Amino acid sequence: MNIENTKAQMRKGVLEYCILSILKDGEAYTSDILDSLKDAKLLVVEGTIYPLLTRLKNSGLLSYRWEESTSGPPRKYYDLTETGNLFLTELSSTWSDLQMAVSKVTNTKAKK
Repeated sequence: MNIENTKAQMRKGVLEYCILSILKDGEAYTSDILDSLKDAKLLVVEGTIYPLLTRLKNSGLLSYRWEESTSGPPRKYYDLTETGNLFLTELSSTWSDLQMAVSKVTNTKAKK
């Protein structure tokens, strides 16, 4: 079994939640989202994030706006929709429950 593949799958499983969480405080440009993920040690390449952002937008969880840039092409800024905020609230609850369950299962138990 390839540990790197397993680790990558675990990261992909929480990526959607992390992106929505990054956007909960306001809109962000794609490179800002990538920087936040990299700062958290969630290494993601552009080829992964663009399709995910498009899927989240098509699902009604994100909106975007274009802004002209003086140093290059226009930039697309993403923001959570009302539906995205509600979805994030549900994911946060699920994440909390999942964290507790995984901690309970993986913590070393005292032998009797």
